[in-house]
Amino acid sequence: LVLFILLVGVSYIGALGKMPSFAELKKIRNYNASEVYSTDNYLLGRYYLENRTNTNLDEIPKFLINALIATEDIRFYLHKGTDTRSTFRVLLKSILLFDKSSGGGSTITQQLAKNLYPRKSLGILTVPAAKIREMLIAKRLEEIYSKNEILSLYLNTVPFGDNTFGIETAALVYFNKQTSNLLPEESAMLVGMLKGNSEYSPRLNKKAAQERRNLVLSQMAHYGYITKPEAAAIQKRPLKLNYRSLSHDEGPAPYFREYLRQVLKKWADENLKEDGTKYNIYTDGLKIYTTIDYRLQTYAENALKDQMAILQKEFDKHWKGQEAWVKNPKLAQNEISQSDRYKQLSAEGLSKEQIIQQLKRPVETKIFTWDGEKEVTISPLDSVLHHFAMLQSGLISIEAKTGFVKAWVGGINYKYFKYDHVTSHRQAGSSFKPIVYSAALEKGIQPCQFYANDSIVYTDYDNWVPRNANRAYGGYYSMTGALAHSINTVSVKVLMDAGISNVVELARKLGFKGDLPEVPSLALGTCTASLLEMVGAYSVFVNSGHEVTPVFIRRIEDQNGKVLFTGGPQISQDILISEKTSEEITGMLCHAVDSGTAKTLRSAYGFTSEIAGKTGTTQDHSDGWFIGFTPDLITAVWVGGDNPVIRFRNIALGQGAYMALPIFAGYLHHIYTDPVYKSCQSSVFNISEETREELKCADYREKEYKSIIEYLEKKQESIGDFIRRIFGRKNKQ
Repeated sequence: LVLFILLVGVSYIGALGKMPSFAELKKIRNYNASEVYSTDNYLLGRYYLENRTNTNLDEIPKFLINALIATEDIRFYLHKGTDTRSTFRVLLKSILLFDKSSGGGSTITQQLAKNLYPRKSLGILTVPAAKIREMLIAKRLEEIYSKNEILSLYLNTVPFGDNTFGIETAALVYFNKQTSNLLPEESAMLVGMLKGNSEYSPRLNKKAAQERRNLVLSQMAHYGYITKPEAAAIQKRPLKLNYRSLSHDEGPAPYFREYLRQVLKKWADENLKEDGTKYNIYTDGLKIYTTIDYRLQTYAENALKDQMAILQKEFDKHWKGQEAWVKNPKLAQNEISQSDRYKQLSAEGLSKEQIIQQLKRPVETKIFTWDGEKEVTISPLDSVLHHFAMLQSGLISIEAKTGFVKAWVGGINYKYFKYDHVTSHRQAGSSFKPIVYSAALEKGIQPCQFYANDSIVYTDYDNWVPRNANRAYGGYYSMTGALAHSINTVSVKVLMDAGISNVVELARKLGFKGDLPEVPSLALGTCTASLLEMVGAYSVFVNSGHEVTPVFIRRIEDQNGKVLFTGGPQISQDILISEKTSEEITGMLCHAVDSGTAKTLRSAYGFTSEIAGKTGTTQDHSDGWFIGFTPDLITAVWVGGDNPVIRFRNIALGQGAYMALPIFAGYLHHIYTDPVYKSCQSSVFNISEETREELKCADYREKEYKSIIEYLEKKQESIGDFIRRIFGRKNKQ
């Protein structure tokens, strides 16, 4: 008894742990996770220190409240924070006998005190000191709050495992629903987890969780909250989960959420609350409503995964067990030295040789494969090289008229590969050519002007010679045909006629931030660009020469629903290219889909709607691109290795049409087969009939026409029709 009184005294003065004042208890405020939502109000993810969302008691099913009281504290409405009967049992076992395993005796209010002010290790006095301190805090809580308020505070603080706090988050994680929609068996299961969230986790130990759930139901029947037949009926129901991890590495759009997190942190630093303090995205319970469409995001992720799984098998077969970096082993060495394990061993003072020896020792670890995450026995060195040899990909899709980002896939698996390929810069290849041709059209060069397909030496530029991918030369290509079939020799001539400086100036206006070398090879996309830059640049073709900046936040609210920020379309007032040029380049890129390098969208995938697009392949086939757009969506796709050495060795496998275009096709197929987006198939580009007619010229001809008469004979056009067409166009200009 003396010991008990002594512990009460030292606990009261805070010697064994902080004793919160009445004023502090009145200001109880738990950290509240900020939530990120799609346009269709699907929860994409959260930013948090503790994964919690507070909910009101009136949103919690009565069944769950009754289950909690029947199981955890049957005299909850009768006591003032401590239960006398249980207290004497605790005094006897845990305080007098120092039995750490005695447990029990804690009321809901005491458990709340424990959740709010966690226990500290005091050796042999840990349990008794903690129990007494929690009793004292519980008594104060009961004096400040009503019973319902205590229940609400408790249910919003209690842990449910998997870094999950509070009933609302637990309902979402284990059943993917709001607390108000929980079924009786689901409510009973969650209450059962309070006994031990790891021991009774339905994810880790389904049998134990079901047995514990049934015990909760028996307790409810015992105390008259439900009848025994009702309890028996619910106990027979199987334990069905709809588990959804809310970790930062998992869930939909993880790369987007990470990019958004950085944007939000900057926003929070630049915006103050009414009290002058900064917002905290991890604790302030903000609601961030993004432009992401959950269905489109899912379609994009699935399309990318489907193609990349096939492509990786093809890649592994292509190299036949050889290492892609065989000619440059230093690249692999550099990759190893950048690994977390290498850095850890280096920090421990080990030499390079010692580290390599350590990394060669097999250990049990998990690796990424397209057949799922696998637990294998492998050396850390081989694990690093296994992941280094993976092909990567990125995709971004924006709404054509508004710039709203609808889908963002930065890589093949965020858990294993954090690098975001939506924002990373890679060599652009032929996907840059529409910028070159736009500059030429702006200068007055006609879509049907023909150029000789010959490989010439550019003596002023180190005797550089452009080569066609198929090594075929001769004849003449129209501008339209050259862009559709991605003819390098002609593209360089178009660049020179447009003026290199004019092309660079236009590219800068369109948002290209990388190096733009003022050399003829710029026509072939020797510059670098990101997918994010590409969709912004291509937006001018759909929007009559106006650029649309990608937008990803619609609205930010505080936890009380007050609107803090509103985002909308950001359409440039400047006309970057003329409306006529935007129509012409769109029509030319439609031709690339109809009969050019992207024609498999018609022949192999069977699309009949209006689609424009451009493939892109870089030197040594290190990067494969496809930028495709419909009247509704602009979508950019890239495929390659994290390092350019990870590549196919021939253009047949390494071109954008083979690597990236199928991802776009899979994405579009999902969209077109979804009734929600049915109208997308009938959308048409805003191209005048006059422009469509002007684009109707041959892609290629073998000879240069020496006279208009010979040309008209080949075109089967009368001199009168020719004059009317030419002068009609001129007058309208």
